[in-house]
Amino acid sequence: MENGARKQGISRRWTGALGAVLGGCALVAGSVVPAAAHPGHGQVRYVALGDSYTSGPLIPRQVDANCARSDQNYPSLVAERRRVDDFVDVSCSGATTAEMWQAQGTNPPQLDAVTRDTDLVTVQIGGNDVGFGPIITACARLGAQEPDGNPCERSYRDSGYDELALTVARTAPKIDRVLRAVHTRAPHARVLLVGYPDLLPDDGTGCFPAVPFARGDFPYLRDTEKRLNLMLRLVAAWNRVEYVDTYRPTVGHDMCKAPEDRWIEPLRPATPAAPAHPNARGEAAMAQAVLAAAGRGHGRR
Repeated sequence: MENGARKQGISRRWTGALGAVLGGCALVAGSVVPAAAHPGHGQVRYVALGDSYTSGPLIPRQVDANCARSDQNYPSLVAERRRVDDFVDVSCSGATTAEMWQAQGTNPPQLDAVTRDTDLVTVQIGGNDVGFGPIITACARLGAQEPDGNPCERSYRDSGYDELALTVARTAPKIDRVLRAVHTRAPHARVLLVGYPDLLPDDGTGCFPAVPFARGDFPYLRDTEKRLNLMLRLVAAWNRVEYVDTYRPTVGHDMCKAPEDRWIEPLRPATPAAPAHPNARGEAAMAQAVLAAAGRGHGRR
């Protein structure tokens, strides 16, 4: 087990290394991931780890009430398309990186599902560590009070620095630790780190009151999500893991779009899905991104 000093040192290293990148305006980076052997085409064991963006809360058919997990989430679609022999989905709504090692209600630690005979692992985590839920709640409350301003951004910068950018940087060593633990438990597995889909208009325009954020906060929140995805991409590259971009494939289908066009539901969903989460079409789009990445034959074993 890592001691406190080692953890603190790792945290400082990651925060320092990422701070300059995440605090600036460079929000796109390429992931340099060396090629490695691809698992064979015999028996395949696939384990999916993640939070609610993985589990698919409220999307029919729910197969695990404790974790709000759907059989139409992207891991299930990937397993079906790849005809996986042994599929284990332990993704759970509300999960943070801590739930990789500790029980979540009646559900055991997610990493318990990763074993030496695992061939493929997808990981989508970090949104709850950054605080997706509290951020949305706070920004909606402030937006209702000042719809034409940027009260949420001002609130998070009131201390003289961007608190959300710092939180994203501080989440990096947690993601790093998760990926290292996966490699330790399944040293021959193909590991894919999955990013988050496009939640808000990529051009920074708003749609108040349909999505009750202030006009000036839309670009700020968009950039915060891009910082999170950039951090995940960089940590994936550091661990020689392939990053799966689900943002670009979902641009134009954010929660501000009309019901027939959106893949992310707004705070008042029109189709079965949790607020500010992918609907069934969003999960299908993420599945396509994972399948495309899995078919490229890159990653660490």
